[in-house]
Amino acid sequence: MALLIKGGRIITGNDDRVADIYCEGETISRIEASIDPRSLPAGGAGVETIDAAGRLVFPGFIDPHVHVHLPFMGTHAKDDYESASMAALVGGTTTLIEMICPGPMDEPAEAFDEWRSRAEGKAAVDYSFHMAAVRFDDLARRQLRDIVRQGVASFKVFLAYKGALNLDDADLFALMTLAKELGVIVAAHCENAEAIAAMQARLLAAGRNGPEWHEPSRPTIVEAEGVRRITTFAELTGAHVYTVHTSCEEAVRQAVEARLRGVNVWVEAVVPHLTLDRSCAERPDFEGAKYVMSPPLREQRHQAFLWNALRAREIATIGTDHAPFDFRGQKEMGRHDFTRIPNGVPSLQERITLVYTHGVAAGRIDLRTFVDACSTQAARIFGMYPRKGTIAVGSDADLVVWDPEWRGTLSQRTSLSRVDYCAFEGWPVQGRASVVTVRGEVQARNGEFVGTIGRGRFMPREPTHF
Repeated sequence: MALLIKGGRIITGNDDRVADIYCEGETISRIEASIDPRSLPAGGAGVETIDAAGRLVFPGFIDPHVHVHLPFMGTHAKDDYESASMAALVGGTTTLIEMICPGPMDEPAEAFDEWRSRAEGKAAVDYSFHMAAVRFDDLARRQLRDIVRQGVASFKVFLAYKGALNLDDADLFALMTLAKELGVIVAAHCENAEAIAAMQARLLAAGRNGPEWHEPSRPTIVEAEGVRRITTFAELTGAHVYTVHTSCEEAVRQAVEARLRGVNVWVEAVVPHLTLDRSCAERPDFEGAKYVMSPPLREQRHQAFLWNALRAREIATIGTDHAPFDFRGQKEMGRHDFTRIPNGVPSLQERITLVYTHGVAAGRIDLRTFVDACSTQAARIFGMYPRKGTIAVGSDADLVVWDPEWRGTLSQRTSLSRVDYCAFEGWPVQGRASVVTVRGEVQARNGEFVGTIGRGRFMPREPTHF
């Protein structure tokens, strides 16, 4: 069915105007000050019309950093693509980029096939992947080349999780050399696996085993050192890099300094670091385990710096690092050893309304920066622009009609993720998606999923980081 959105205030990363949008098939075909339905094919018969007067219209939001299928510490994340898609859509997110995280002995090709098979037929959003490299032998090198040919234009590396996911420096250098050759950007979890392992052992030996000790085991200096290391390797190899879930002032400053040296580096923040602080992980009765993620939640002073860096567009994107592990039975695995707590603060459904509430409504960022950070830059960096990330003739009809006056509260009760808690329980929020479309089909209305499971497609991406 064709779709006509009338009278909305259209916001993109660099534009702000009131106009009508006509979507035909799966793409946007007309954007004009006023579109008379009688000018449409068959005089507008069969066209669904949405009155967006007094509403904002955004391009579909893109989450550049999610975990849906995630084996971790002997357990598995709770969501699948059906629940994750529904949660994403009611929150306004229409495209996901999932991290493929194989084990150190797994073949990359087998992992890619497994992750992709879990999305096919279940995703109601469009999706792509970052391919993690946790080994780099000749077989992995050959298979990574083939995965790029199949449309994955980003690698993921971990400078954390000693003995499980991290590469040594020789393999990291070789991988980044390959990335430069292929035009693939390297997304990096920036910490220091050796330092963290040593500090964890020291804390546990002293009987400091609760979730409140997670942050002291990976202080800001460790993250900053990781950013310095990945940008040094980028400078040496010419590879382009993207620092994921960057949590603190020291780490962002390392990236900015590298950029001034000519390094091609982009910075991602995630919504937990923008809205939560380390006191959450210090809550009594093991409640703090709900807030254990890596890098950890930081002192509150870092939030102001991150928001300012977003306003200055030194930070490019806002993702989630959505990793849905239940409090009961999963987070509880680490009740007597914080290193055994599965990492993650679920926030896939909550991301956009939290950024709108604490960013736009609070006066920290403007609407164009909001769209740029939550949609446009992810599309540009990861090879989906202008098909995704903007509102333009020829772009996919991924659209969010936003009600800026809506008020509500966040709760696990209204979450469509399968995790058993909400990290933002009872928080008041402003604004929500009233209509969400994926390639011209309405998939969510007013906090309810109304779409089609399986409509989502894999988004092949061409390398652009030569």
